[in-house]
Amino acid sequence: MSTESEVPSPPPGCPAHGRVPMYGPEFAADPNSYYEWMRNFGATAPVELAPGVNATLVTDYLAALQLLQNPDTFRKDSRNWRDFNHGLISPTSPVVPLLAYRPNCMFSDGSDHLRLRQAVTDTMARVDAHQLNRNVDRISSYLIEQFNSRGSVDLLNDYAKLLPLFVFSELFGCPADIGDRVIFGINGIFDGINAEKANEVLAQSVAELVALRRAKPGDDVTSWLMQHPAKLTDEEMAHQLVLLLGAGAEPLRNLIGNGLYLILSDERYSGGGLLVEDAIDEVLWNNPPMSNYAPHYPVADVDFAGTRLNAGDLVLVSFAAANQDPSFSGSRQLLSKRAHLAWSTGPHGCPAKDPAQLITVAAIENLLNRLPDIELAVPEDSLTWRPGPFNRALAALPARFTPVRTERVQAAQEKQQPQPATQQARPQGKQEKGGLWSSFLAWWKV
Repeated sequence: MSTESEVPSPPPGCPAHGRVPMYGPEFAADPNSYYEWMRNFGATAPVELAPGVNATLVTDYLAALQLLQNPDTFRKDSRNWRDFNHGLISPTSPVVPLLAYRPNCMFSDGSDHLRLRQAVTDTMARVDAHQLNRNVDRISSYLIEQFNSRGSVDLLNDYAKLLPLFVFSELFGCPADIGDRVIFGINGIFDGINAEKANEVLAQSVAELVALRRAKPGDDVTSWLMQHPAKLTDEEMAHQLVLLLGAGAEPLRNLIGNGLYLILSDERYSGGGLLVEDAIDEVLWNNPPMSNYAPHYPVADVDFAGTRLNAGDLVLVSFAAANQDPSFSGSRQLLSKRAHLAWSTGPHGCPAKDPAQLITVAAIENLLNRLPDIELAVPEDSLTWRPGPFNRALAALPARFTPVRTERVQAAQEKQQPQPATQQARPQGKQEKGGLWSSFLAWWKV
């Protein structure tokens, strides 16, 4: 009889006992090893999301379903977060912005949630799939034409990151100046670059968008949400829009990036044997863009999946670990392709998963059609992943291809040439430089 422990050694950076850290380069490089180690604790594991921020992570598929579909026992309103309320969590912790309470449908319960959720769900149902596909196609074409003559590109930062922001600016009816600031705000919040200023800019720009659409409704998501029978106030409008813009942009960025990474690194896809839709399904199962999230709080002390939870404990779901639950793998192939938990499920499941899937597939297909010989420009094992407990996101995705030159690129560049000094004069003040959304609108008019 062997005296050696059959329990595997913890992955690098993970203590043999105590809470499992979900931050730092070690976790980002190989989260699956951490999830495997967490299973030693059972269906849930004690984790640390950031220094001093403790939580319980659900790694079992059936336990995750039980949590997500039980709003009577587990609430979403983060004002129930006991450690935060008791001052044990610093408001400046890097994970607080994605966990702190906001008056939107994600962080609400009961009748408030039903009202706000219905408004969002009904509004997103009005999005025309054919029009959305056309919008993605022209935005994708614009982004591709910014780099197609170079023969090289960072597909993450020059394509996957920008495309969702452009699509949402179009979908939500943002004029040029507001769209520029919305993109700046969302980029800053998720990239952690001057995040406080970025948050202020985003809040102000969304408030201006709400005021604009109150005065001048359009054929866009903002106007439709405003016209819903729920009769959202301006404050409610602003918070739902920030949720839809922010929560939509980051997962889409990661889904497009992770999908391109799989297609360019796996010969099953690079050889043309499988479809883009197959790649996206595989990513949603094995490499979901939001790998750990869905914060919940038990309303009372409760025994859950073999663990004693206290009222107000922070509990999250690991969509990545639950999807790869070993006890679930035997029947996985027999289930629907969408039985994965990447979009969450239950009353707080993603209300925009179908548009998100459409945007992702269209963006990747258009890129591959325009640049058919595109390939990774660096060895696969040299790629790095952004640290953090919530996302599964590459830091960059360098690629190369045969350069392509189009007449439209040249026409757009000529149009952007500086005007003579006599035409540039603006006696009323300094001329502001246009941002990303303004540049796209100018390109579209060429």
